[in-house]
Amino acid sequence: MSTSFPSSPDKVTAAWLSRVLAHHVENLEVEHFAEGAGIIGQVVRINLDSDAPFKSLVGKFPSPSEGNRLVAKTYNMYGREVDFYQRIAPKLDLRTPKCYFGEFDESSNNFVLLIEDLKDYEIGDQVEGCSLDQAHMVISNIAKLHALAWQPGAGFGLVSHNNPAQRDGMIAGFHMGWPVVMDGFRDLVPSAALIAERKMEQATPWLLEEITRPPICLTHADVRLDNVFFGEQEVCLVDWQSVCTSCPEQDLAYFLTQSVALEMAESADLKGLYFDELRARGIDYPRKLFEERYKIAALYLLNYAVIIAGTLDLGNERGQALGRTLLGGSFAALDALGAFELLS
Repeated sequence: MSTSFPSSPDKVTAAWLSRVLAHHVENLEVEHFAEGAGIIGQVVRINLDSDAPFKSLVGKFPSPSEGNRLVAKTYNMYGREVDFYQRIAPKLDLRTPKCYFGEFDESSNNFVLLIEDLKDYEIGDQVEGCSLDQAHMVISNIAKLHALAWQPGAGFGLVSHNNPAQRDGMIAGFHMGWPVVMDGFRDLVPSAALIAERKMEQATPWLLEEITRPPICLTHADVRLDNVFFGEQEVCLVDWQSVCTSCPEQDLAYFLTQSVALEMAESADLKGLYFDELRARGIDYPRKLFEERYKIAALYLLNYAVIIAGTLDLGNERGQALGRTLLGGSFAALDALGAFELLS
């Protein structure tokens, strides 16, 4: 089924851009990013010869890979992101990329997003890691996000992270990914984690139930350095394809256990910093519950590390490095937390 908008970068025309941007576009040039950008979708920079106040923008389109498109359809990732930019982002006092145009066609699972090009910002790198100042900026930003969308008004009509597609995807993905992890990253797996081979799949539904009990908030659900752009005084989160409702600890645990070195997180008490930021923003939240759910969320997110590492191109140098980064961080953090005891 055809749609009224271009579903790939090569179909974008100056006439169509002129219409949707309400600026005359004389010419355009599509610039492809390095390999690895936009795994689930296709992401490009569109340079403009126009009278618009911006000379470039970022275009997001469906992935050319049928497998990736199927993943996106299973979790409604394209529809979620367009909905976020059109309906939710304008209601949040939070720095997100400006959205110039977005449209999603449910019947074909095609979409297009035209958003602000953050080329003057520094993009984070999950393999390289971040400085302590940058970690502070990210934590402050997600605390602000969670406080802005704290229940009972947290939902915005969003899907809960605890839904059948998420549950079944995590169980199946872990089942496929664990043998790859044991084969290629065995040196990163502490002895306490070996119980996960037998227990993680059956524990995942319970873990999901626990992290989505009230209180909940709007959750980005993919807070990792590759999705963070750093300005001089602010950060900007991108890639809102997984936006949902869940506990605040989910975003925090994902960032701290798989994007930040354990030594930095512990020595600077970054978990405590987040809790203090949340309380300072008027959220009355018991510390004991926070600590308990942080551990549960961190354990649940081992699924992410195993699934990503289990599906990466391990012949690719960055794929190997990313796999070691997120698995090494997750296993070390969970071991330090004593989280694997939850599986027994």
